Amino acid sequence: MRPIHRTVTATALAVLALGGAVAATTPAAADTATPTATTGTAGTTGTAAHAPVAPAAVYNGVCGTGYQVIGSTPVGNSGTVFVTWNQSTGKNCAVTVRNTTGAKIRMSVRIEAVGTGTAPVEDTGLYTSYAGPVYVAARGHCVKWSGVIGSATGGDTGFCG
Repeated sequence: MRPIHRTVTATALAVLALGGAVAATTPAAADTATPTATTGTAGTTGTAAHAPVAPAAVYNGVCGTGYQVIGSTPVGNSGTVFVTWNQSTGKNCAVTVRNTTGAKIRMSVRIEAVGTGTAPVEDTGLYTSYAGPVYVAARGHCVKWSGVIGSATGGDTGFCG
């Protein structure tokens, strides 16, 4: 049996590292799929399409002056919940932001200071780009946050102190 020699490219390594999916290898200006030759695991050649990558949500500053982003959690593939902190007020703020603005969709954001006995603060409605901001006094406590965009959800607990 004769050994098979292959040339490995950076794109091929990225495809292998991502489990066969091509991500962020197309220039941002690409609007259409471009077929590219690929080599399968059995040495066969096929085509793979480079699809445009959906833009990621960006924090929009709605929490106000003095709030710094301390973390974020994906809301499925639809957007992100951003958690911010204001050192001078001792408050956290959360906002759920969509990846792309669109038609009104059910969105929510929720935050609570864990162990304080106070009720969570939530904003829910039909929005085009973001839900919130919502605030909680959390100095010395962990915060728990969550967000919803359509049927996608995401949340976490942390930032204790």
